[in-house]
Amino acid sequence: MPGWTPDWLGWWGSSDYDVARQVLQRGVGALLVLAFAQMVTQFRPLLGEHGMLPVPAFVARVPFRVAPSVFHWRYSDRLAMGVGVAGAVLAASVVAGLPQRGPWWVPTVVLLVCWALYLSVVDVGQRFYGFGWEMLLCEATFLVAWLGSDAVAVPWVVVVASRWLLFRLELGAGLIKWRGGHEWRDLTALDYHHETQPMPGPFSWHAHHLPHWWHRIEVVGNHVTQLGVPWLLLLPQPFPSVAGAVVVLTQGWLVLTGNFAWLNWAAIVLGAGMVSDGTWQAVGSWVGIGPGPSSASAVVAPTPSSFLVAVAAVGGVWLALSWRPARNLVGPRQLMNASFEPLRLVNAYGAFGRVTRLREEVVVEGTSDGWPGPEAVWREYLFKGKPCEVGRRPPQVAPWHLRLDWSMWFIPLGSPSGWFVVFLRRLLEADPATLRLLRVDPFGGVAPRWVRARLFRYRFSSREERRASGAWWVRDDVMVLVDPFRL
Repeated sequence: MPGWTPDWLGWWGSSDYDVARQVLQRGVGALLVLAFAQMVTQFRPLLGEHGMLPVPAFVARVPFRVAPSVFHWRYSDRLAMGVGVAGAVLAASVVAGLPQRGPWWVPTVVLLVCWALYLSVVDVGQRFYGFGWEMLLCEATFLVAWLGSDAVAVPWVVVVASRWLLFRLELGAGLIKWRGGHEWRDLTALDYHHETQPMPGPFSWHAHHLPHWWHRIEVVGNHVTQLGVPWLLLLPQPFPSVAGAVVVLTQGWLVLTGNFAWLNWAAIVLGAGMVSDGTWQAVGSWVGIGPGPSSASAVVAPTPSSFLVAVAAVGGVWLALSWRPARNLVGPRQLMNASFEPLRLVNAYGAFGRVTRLREEVVVEGTSDGWPGPEAVWREYLFKGKPCEVGRRPPQVAPWHLRLDWSMWFIPLGSPSGWFVVFLRRLLEADPATLRLLRVDPFGGVAPRWVRARLFRYRFSSREERRASGAWWVRDDVMVLVDPFRL
């Protein structure tokens, strides 16, 4: 069966998305490198054989059909590290563009292996991988795997699928806010959000102290971007390019004012992937760079029939799986960050349906004294990203993801936290892998006699307090969350 030539690209492929293919494949590859690198550095103390939520115990009670993972075959910390290293190497090759130089199926195979490996991690990650950007990375990886190599035209069905992904990501987030807390409807959400978000960044203090009228504009802008702009993705060019540019700009503001792992960067990659080659050339001409040569001329060979059949089959599966996420968007009980099938191919997204107005933080302390009485000297364990000492400016962490720090934010909100007791036990054991998750161990690797957890209420210092003391935070003791205990 002969292959289709570029003359047929009007219905099969497009010569106007060669730049978009590079952005999507290499951008997703870069996110995968980060994700697998985090696995290598954090997985063992969190989920390893002696971790806080051990994978062997999880796979013993959850069947493969519910959570498909290579770790159902067997688990060891060494195998987990091998998965992380292999995934990072394969993803780095995509960033470098090496698989894209071969036949159409080479980048497809490489990215599908990355997808299978990362799906294996997410499906056993439990609380520490229970975030929307995990399933987003799974879906995006599977999607861009079918963009093919530079030797074939960009398949139109994958262009449409990428638009549908960004549409669900943005509109889902907008609807969950509009249907959620009244603070999004009365435009007061950002009076609190910069201060109470899971992990503020270096400019969050400044964003929090912007005028109230500016916070109202921020919320209105959010509603326009997430409830209105996504519909442009369903129209012909140049409207999807405009929508993608708006997403990139608004996500850039979120990058500056918070630490949301790679969620914002994934949206930026998808947004940039909406821009057509013609739009890039028009912008280049406008700024005086010049249109530049089109890479479409590089596609001279007929499109292989095998590529056509494979992408058409995937498109059919994608279309069938899109029904439940589409219904979720219009349904009265919208699910946030939900998968409707175990492979996480087409998901539902959303974030911050409600904004907390008070910030409470868990502070972990230990003592070497023999008895935890009133005279005991308690010293605080300091975390890498979450607020601890009041004089420390919130750090820039994203797109890196500190999974322990993020999970600590949910404890005061009532999230199940049996893992936290295990974490405290590991501190009593001075477990080296667990201590490496922290910024400062006040005991220098020596096991304390006792540990405890206290709850503090944090707020950003006012401008006057900041000038007087240099503190970024003010904190007040609320209660003892976990009474002192020892091994």
